[in-house]
Amino acid sequence: MFALTHEELQALWLTVKLASLVTFILLLISTPLAWWLAKSRSRFAPSISALVALPLVLPPSVLGFYFLIAFAPQGPIGQLSQWLGLGSLAFSFTGLVIASIVYSLPFVVQPIQNAFSTFPHEQLEAAATLGASPFKVFYSVVLPNVKVGLITGAVLGFAHTVGEFGVILMIGGNIPGETQVASVKIYEYVEAMDYSQAHRLSAILLVFSFVVLLAVYRFQKKVSVTGRD
Repeated sequence: MFALTHEELQALWLTVKLASLVTFILLLISTPLAWWLAKSRSRFAPSISALVALPLVLPPSVLGFYFLIAFAPQGPIGQLSQWLGLGSLAFSFTGLVIASIVYSLPFVVQPIQNAFSTFPHEQLEAAATLGASPFKVFYSVVLPNVKVGLITGAVLGFAHTVGEFGVILMIGGNIPGETQVASVKIYEYVEAMDYSQAHRLSAILLVFSFVVLLAVYRFQKKVSVTGRD
């Protein structure tokens, strides 16, 4: 009775695939960006911080609308992607990835930035006096000591991408196997007034979200008690 249909499994798999890819790319982008925001004294830093945090306050439909305009065949990014032979980004999985990276960016950047901001400057100076290169200091000294922020950012970015709806629907529409993620599938069930199916799929995402957040809070509490990162 609880067996999932092929379309539901497909939607769940696409959701996990999207969230995993977006999280991986976000970690590569967010780590150096968070380091720069935490340590930079540039007059542009506040503007960059505000730009990164914009998806926190901007309605998803607004962000999705502008992405749709930009990704459309007549849009600037859409024209560029077609010129490069990549096809249209609107209503495609690639378009979902790009939009999701922007939409989930602050959820990954901010925990990592907070971890970098509290990192003792004395350790950087000590490593530098021993002749370590800036890259070696960052890779061998900084990153191992901020893994709580990295893990928290990765988990929150993954969970936030799983829960996307407004941006996904605006950019990708509802194409099974291509852009129909779990949240869009639930919307399809509700629109068809098939509440039993909507309840089943919603329950899966509800349990998943709770488990993810519980794991993050328990991990943070464990670190705060032991005093280790």
